[in-house]
Amino acid sequence: MNAFDLHGTVALVTGAGGGIGSATVRALADAGAVVIATDRPAQAEIAGARSYRPLDVTDESAWNALAHFIEGEHGRLDIVVNNAGISVTNRIVDTTLAEFRKCMAVNVEGVFLGTRAMEPLLARSGKDRKGGSAIVNLSSVGGLRGAAFMTTYTTSKGAVKLFTKSTAMEYAALGLPIRANSVHPGGIDTGMMDTIYARYIETGLFADEETARATISASHALGRMGTAEEIAGGIVYLCSPAASFVTGSELVIDGGMTAH
Repeated sequence: MNAFDLHGTVALVTGAGGGIGSATVRALADAGAVVIATDRPAQAEIAGARSYRPLDVTDESAWNALAHFIEGEHGRLDIVVNNAGISVTNRIVDTTLAEFRKCMAVNVEGVFLGTRAMEPLLARSGKDRKGGSAIVNLSSVGGLRGAAFMTTYTTSKGAVKLFTKSTAMEYAALGLPIRANSVHPGGIDTGMMDTIYARYIETGLFADEETARATISASHALGRMGTAEEIAGGIVYLCSPAASFVTGSELVIDGGMTAH
């Protein structure tokens, strides 16, 4: 049996309309999983998804309704990828409390609400699967170290890292068959990164986008930005039987950014 085979599993991916989210949906589907994609729009076509459900990850009732839908439609849930997230690029003194709270609501509370709502389904499905069920939470290299003008974002991603570790420890202590791990991408060539470039220029950190791209690319040991597909491959690994002994870990996929 292929250790990365996900046939017979049901997976949920939040933020599926974004670069990493959509690549993750495709990668999980290619590995054999039935994938439920979610994002903010009422309707969306996500390649590889069996179904699409609109979801505001900050809405507790919406999460509970989604769990009810999955149980009725599929009867099981083996994988949750908490990918939905937003960035805030600004000086601390120019960041409003509303902006700070919104980032925490999406990036941190969304992960908490999803984990809590889906735990019963994951616990039940994990009993008959090698390595149990899997939760993968998207953090960032920003969850490992600080970054100028990214205080709000890095704070949220640091919280995701420790929430994930505590989740893994709690499930192990309770004997629940659920593994939890975080993924920490470096600079990835997606729409979110384009937004960050623009804000860096507005704050005066870089003169133009070309300089921003070149400087950030050079901060990676491999000398380039990563792709969404390269992150998705790591996520598939963590969701697969190949990672059956991996929980509470940080999978850093950053082209060597944090190696120096």
